[in-house]
Amino acid sequence: QVQLMESGGGWVQPGESLRLSCSASGNNFRINTVGWYRQAPGQERGLVASIKKDGQTIYTNSVKGRFTISRDDAANTVTLQMNNLRPEDTAVYYCNAQAVSFDYEKNLQTLFTVWGQGTQVTVSS
Repeated sequence: QVQLMESGGGWVQPGESLRLSCSASGNNFRINTVGWYRQAPGQERGLVASIKKDGQTIYTNSVKGRFTISRDDAANTVTLQMNNLRPEDTAVYYCNAQAVSFDYEKNLQTLFTVWGQGTQVTVSS
């Protein structure tokens, strides 16, 4: 079973920065695409940024030029660097991973999706 753990959320003032980390733990798995999503009160959860295993990235328009997503496969960690934060960035941020698990005894590979528990980001003066 694979688990994701987010960290790095908190309260900052507008214009400041935060760095979110998403770490995967478990056995016999490989992480493919990882996405950071966010959900503000009364709103639907939406994609902020994603990164494929080959490094291709996607950003929602509102964070382009301010957020950077990166990955360290050796550490099974994906990071979201958030600069020049705005009050509208306030939300719970969730990490999502599309992954593959391996059952070597049965020679099986299983695709699955896993979510982290979320971390609160608050941007306010």
